[in-house]
Amino acid sequence: MPLRVFKNSERTGAYLARLLFLGAMMAFWFFITQFLQEVYGFSPLMAGLGFFPMTIANFISALQVSELTAKFGNGMTLVFGLSLTIIGMFWLSFAGNGSNYILAIALPMILIGAGQGAALSPLTTAGIAQIDAQDAGAASGIVNVAHQVGGSLGLAILVVLSTFFAGSSDLVSRTDWALRGGVIFLILALLLTFIMIVPKKG
Repeated sequence: MPLRVFKNSERTGAYLARLLFLGAMMAFWFFITQFLQEVYGFSPLMAGLGFFPMTIANFISALQVSELTAKFGNGMTLVFGLSLTIIGMFWLSFAGNGSNYILAIALPMILIGAGQGAALSPLTTAGIAQIDAQDAGAASGIVNVAHQVGGSLGLAILVVLSTFFAGSSDLVSRTDWALRGGVIFLILALLLTFIMIVPKKG
């Protein structure tokens, strides 16, 4: 692994932000899947369909990334995506027993999906920005490593955090705390974006 890949602050910021972003998103998928089944009483099939608002928003948002990047630049498109995800994740962290699916789950999911669709492509672009051809494979590999490690490590941290604050038996409270921890991850990713990615060209 050529360490010169990390000399560029935009690329390094993208790797760190991706770690944090995937940690938050993996906790979202892990906890909300259980939440829909155990709190709302959804079957596994219905729980899968319960993510449909997010999937549609993600798809539509991803289709707009090229236009957003051309107009606002890669860095600011990433800021937009992370900001939407933060709002959606924070909103979702207040879902509880008896809460309305549309208001408590579906609407914040739409924001999270739109944010994810707008964030992942700019993170990938920043992760290989200004790389020499001979190091392109290494930079791409680090993007994938950050993706996989971020999801696994982030989920582990947020499971421990949620259990510490809510105990092991209360799924609603554990889900809320895990999502709030995810919000902190996303805020840190946003700060890294402002400091290390936005100052670059786009």
